Amino acid sequence: MKKIFIAGHKGMVGSVILNKLIKRNKIYTIDKNKLNLIDQNKTLNYFKKNKFDQVYMCAAKVGGIYANSKYPADFIYNNLQIQNNCIISAYKTGVKRILFLGSSCIYPKKSKIPIKENYLLSGKLETTNEAYAIAKIAGLKLCESFNNQYKTDYRTVMPTNLYGPNDNYDDKNSHVIAALIKKIQYAKMKKKKKITVWGDGLSKREFLHSNDFADACIKIMNISKKKYFNLTGKTNQFINIGYGKDITIKSLAKLICKIANYNCKIEFDKRKPNGTFRKLIDSSKLKEINWSPKISLEEGIKSILDNY
Repeated sequence: MKKIFIAGHKGMVGSVILNKLIKRNKIYTIDKNKLNLIDQNKTLNYFKKNKFDQVYMCAAKVGGIYANSKYPADFIYNNLQIQNNCIISAYKTGVKRILFLGSSCIYPKKSKIPIKENYLLSGKLETTNEAYAIAKIAGLKLCESFNNQYKTDYRTVMPTNLYGPNDNYDDKNSHVIAALIKKIQYAKMKKKKKITVWGDGLSKREFLHSNDFADACIKIMNISKKKYFNLTGKTNQFINIGYGKDITIKSLAKLICKIANYNCKIEFDKRKPNGTFRKLIDSSKLKEINWSPKISLEEGIKSILDNY
């Protein structure tokens, strides 16, 4: 049995990975109130005490457009500290393999579509989440630098927009699907005749269910070191994980209304930011390890609404 530490085990991704790995491995988790990964000494001591074989780095400070725009210092500082402390602690204690979770916001705002891994650092970032993106770029480059200098086996995956159980439904810090579900369910309950959505509704986003993403993470974590680095090469050592299709925010809002059986007028507040116009990523490397998503967007949203 492998000794595996899942950082961020209560989050949307970490909780799914935990449930999938717990039967066949010795899993370690720890609550934030007992170990704040921002503390370098305490993080290192925790790694020294337990001597992990693998680490899934799911812990991060995340949020939507509002949170990223309002709290950029928190996003860049917290994420840099968490990932730096975990990666250096893993190196000092001989962890054999890391999986670091990035984000598709690392790519330039005006990337060609679909976005390939080698488009990284080829243009200017979207300003609304620049701080978070820079932190994630630093994390993947830190993994890459250790691999190139010390021949470690630190892997990185780049997810598209994720949704699923244990998502964040905070009014100001949630991502788009969670925000729309909360807004629509509340309006339905209050019998309102219209809802207001940020932006003009024309931006397109790709969405992947957290269960599918967790399966892809575990599969990538368990391919051989040689196969992983044959896929990624020496630079930009990460793999995109996406659904393969995108949808406008306007169509997404209509789809959620339809699944929720709620008929209303959808208005768009064009004074609010849209974010990057389109972020469909190229997930062709996944075909080489025979992985593809199983949960459709409609099916995934229905399952969330049933349990909301």
